[in-house]
Amino acid sequence: MIQFAHPELLWLLLLLPIAAFFAARGGSTPAVRFSGVALARDVGRSPRARLMSLMRWLRLPAAALVVVALAQPQRDRSKHQIEASGVDIMLAIDVSGSMEAQDLELDGARANRLEVTKSVVRDFVERRPNDRIGIVAFGGAPFLVSPLTLDHQWLLSNLDRLKIGMVEDGTAVGWAVASSVERLEHEDAKSKLVVLLTDGVDNIQKISPQLAAEAAKTLGVKVYTVGVGVQGRAPIPVKDELGRTKMVMADVEVDEPTLKMVAAETGAEFFRATDTESLRAIYSRIDELEKTTRKLEKLERHDELYAYAMAPALVLVVLEMGLSLLLGRRIP
Repeated sequence: MIQFAHPELLWLLLLLPIAAFFAARGGSTPAVRFSGVALARDVGRSPRARLMSLMRWLRLPAAALVVVALAQPQRDRSKHQIEASGVDIMLAIDVSGSMEAQDLELDGARANRLEVTKSVVRDFVERRPNDRIGIVAFGGAPFLVSPLTLDHQWLLSNLDRLKIGMVEDGTAVGWAVASSVERLEHEDAKSKLVVLLTDGVDNIQKISPQLAAEAAKTLGVKVYTVGVGVQGRAPIPVKDELGRTKMVMADVEVDEPTLKMVAAETGAEFFRATDTESLRAIYSRIDELEKTTRKLEKLERHDELYAYAMAPALVLVVLEMGLSLLLGRRIP
C-alpha cells in the first residue's frame, strides 16, 4: 500500500495545466532570432527547430514528479495487530507559577515541582506501552499538549517541552478536568481515566470542579486527583530589581477538599504527595489499575519512495538543459 506523508501538496498538480495553457499561448520558443522573419522561415521549420519547441514541455512532467516527491510517497513494509490495553488516559498537569516551588528533590538535588512531575510522569508512561495516553497542561486555562496516542516517543517529547508559564497563570482545575474528559468522550476504550495533578486551589470560575466531575461521571470517566507539594510555606525562586534570582518562602495551599470531591464523584481516588517518593508511589498505584485488551493495527516500518519521483525529474531537467546547450543557437 502506497500512501503520502503530505498528501495536501498534491493539490499543486492542479497548477500545471494552467502553466501549460499560458505557455502554449506564448507560442513556441524561437529557434533563431533574426530581424527578417521571411528570411528565417525555412530555418524555423527544420527538425532542430521543432525539437527546440518541444523541449520546454519536458518541464511539466519534471514539475509534476517534483510535486509527487515533495508529497513524500511511502510504502508500508509491515502492519500487524497488537494486543493494546483497553485503558485510555489523559494526564492533566498543572504548569502554573506555584509549580516553580522547590520543595521536592530529583536525583538528590532540589528541584521544582514541575520538573519532578515530568520525571515521574515519564516513568509512568514508559511502564504503560500499550495504553493510549494524552496530555493536557493547564494554568489559568487548559492547553492540549498531546491527543491520545500510542506513539509514546512523540508523547514524551511533548512532555519535555512543558514549562511554567506556557499558559496564563492561575489554576483552572474544573476547566482542566472538563477539557480532559472531552478528549475521552468519543473513544471506545473499556476504561477511561484522567489523572490530574495540581498544587493549588481552583481560582478560575469558567467551569466549576463540581460540574466537571458530574460530567465525567455521566460519561464514565474516572478522575484520579493528585495534590503535590507541601502545605503551608515553600521556597520559590523570584527575581529582584537587578534580575538576580533568590529564594523566598511563600504561602502555598493545595485544595484537598475539592480534589477529594472530584475523585469521589467519579469513583476514583485522591492522593497526596509531599515528596518525590510519595509521588512516584502514587503513579505506581494508578499503574496497577485493571487492564482490558483490544486489537489495534500498528505500522512498524515503511519505505520512502520520493527518490523514485525525484530521480526522473532530475533526468528530465538535465535532458532539457543538455539539449538546449547542444541544439540551441541564438544569432544576435
